[in-house]
Amino acid sequence: MKSVAAVVLSLLAMMSAGVAIDTSALKPPKGAKVALIVFEDLQCPDCARAEPLLEEAVRTYNIPLVRHDFPLPMHNWSFEAHVIGRYFAEKSPQLAEEYWRFIYANQASIYRLNLRSKVDEFAAQHHTAVPAIYDPKGELAAKVKEDFALGQRAGVGHTPTIYVVSDTQRGTPFIEVVKREELFQLIDQVKAQVAQEQPASEPAAKKKSAAKKQ
Repeated sequence: MKSVAAVVLSLLAMMSAGVAIDTSALKPPKGAKVALIVFEDLQCPDCARAEPLLEEAVRTYNIPLVRHDFPLPMHNWSFEAHVIGRYFAEKSPQLAEEYWRFIYANQASIYRLNLRSKVDEFAAQHHTAVPAIYDPKGELAAKVKEDFALGQRAGVGHTPTIYVVSDTQRGTPFIEVVKREELFQLIDQVKAQVAQEQPASEPAAKKKSAAKKQ
């Protein structure tokens, strides 16, 4: 299995070989002007530590949080946990969110052999069940792999990798959150940037309308 260092070295090799980094996915979902995007690993302790901050940011700013699967090969139960997360997402996005939080809250007591019992515990709490074979065609696993490949193309080499993204046309469309204590400051900065762009188009439209009347 590849280590984190191997993943990072692979990304550096891509860049040195002239392989373009694709950041086209780093944009807010349709209808949102600002959002948070995170590439995360359910077995990553630092992802669990970052989760409360992300939840607080979503509540404070009322912005979407877009999660991407990035289970690192060094972790022995993460990939399966992500696939099961996809199963819950097919049922309900809210159920998937609650599953994500449950796994992070119980991460320290989860290991490969008891993951399934923990999943069943979560399912029972939410009055549902997970079948013995929850991904018979491998479609959910394929989606997790697609997300991982998306992260690699974007230059992600560690978890969590957090971005503040916007639909700005003139400024920087995404900013990686390197220092978590600056998250709220960065969101304020991006929201202000987006707000400055909106009124700019209104006077031009009014001027055009007035010209037509003359």
